[in-house]
Amino acid sequence: MGTGNLSLVLDSRVTQLAEMLCSHSTNLSSEDNVLIHAFDIPEECVAELVRVAQSTGANVAVRMESNVIKRQLLHGMTEANVNLIADIELHEMKQMTAYIALRGGANSAELSDVPGDKNTMWQKLYATPVVFGQRVPHTKWAALRWPSPGMAQMANLPTVAFEDFYFKVCTLDYKRMEEAAKPLVELMNNTDRVHLKGPGTDLSFSIKGIGAVSCHGKRNIPDGECFSCPVKDSVNGTVQYNTINLYQGSDFKDIRFEVKNGKIVDATAGPMTEKLNQILDTDEGGRYFGEWSLGYNPHILHPMRDTLFDEKIAGSFHLTPGNAYTGPGGNGNTSAIHWDIVCIQRPEYGGGEVWFDDVLIRKDGVFTLPQLQALNPDQLGK
Repeated sequence: MGTGNLSLVLDSRVTQLAEMLCSHSTNLSSEDNVLIHAFDIPEECVAELVRVAQSTGANVAVRMESNVIKRQLLHGMTEANVNLIADIELHEMKQMTAYIALRGGANSAELSDVPGDKNTMWQKLYATPVVFGQRVPHTKWAALRWPSPGMAQMANLPTVAFEDFYFKVCTLDYKRMEEAAKPLVELMNNTDRVHLKGPGTDLSFSIKGIGAVSCHGKRNIPDGECFSCPVKDSVNGTVQYNTINLYQGSDFKDIRFEVKNGKIVDATAGPMTEKLNQILDTDEGGRYFGEWSLGYNPHILHPMRDTLFDEKIAGSFHLTPGNAYTGPGGNGNTSAIHWDIVCIQRPEYGGGEVWFDDVLIRKDGVFTLPQLQALNPDQLGK
């Protein structure tokens, strides 16, 4: 649904998505103040989301931005400037009980030439207080991309076919997914040792006492994962990711980490190795992990260089350098980065295994335990 295709922007799928965001995802009511934060989104679509949010009785604030403008801001950014923006938006966020982000844009590489030191400054001085300090822990939030011809190209689909795919995966039956995930949450809550095996991967860690969280349309859209977090110093071994990951405007391929006692001691990504290490060195927490998750959205099968989709791929896991969530799923690691990097373990991507306390729970992307099989694509995708 590109910004130039106005014949589609107000169809029933937009209204259906807006209604899901305001009801299932954020449960808006007259008690809420909600910020709708839109990047490069057609005005008609933002207006429809505003209308639906208003119909709940919530107070609505809107912030509309452009990645072209953000690129220029970041190129000329100073510490004083980012502190000014952070102070303003932190004050704004403190007034909100809910937050809905729509992130569009025709060019996924719009920010790719922003210097690394500028990105690091922004992450430390803006993202740490505003996003990780206030928005994530203190609001009901939902974030999603918006379909565009550029996204369709990344998915190797015609625009119209991608729009159908987008709305299918974003508005599936998340209540059914929630029920199917309950046995996995219980199992992860009672698991100590996790062992990941696959091509280039032999990694073990503990999740004892961390807790697990099922994601079923309440935060990121599309959804379909259950996350926990390694005990900070328990991770040992190697992990080889097999998807192309777009982060801070650049593509990273063949990312490989060697980990000792929780810390990434060696990190490579072919010609992007230097930039990879620069990102990991943003701060002390950047070389420790803040999340580990199993993905199982039945309609998302292949990567498209968009984390909000790729981290939900059926038969995948992601292991995330950087900041950990507070509460269940967290290990206390703090960082200005939170980088979800995905490895797919289905046979066509090389296969792989997930073991909990020496019991095989998923092989080649398919859950093997009877109580978990409702999460497999042949069941969850019905």
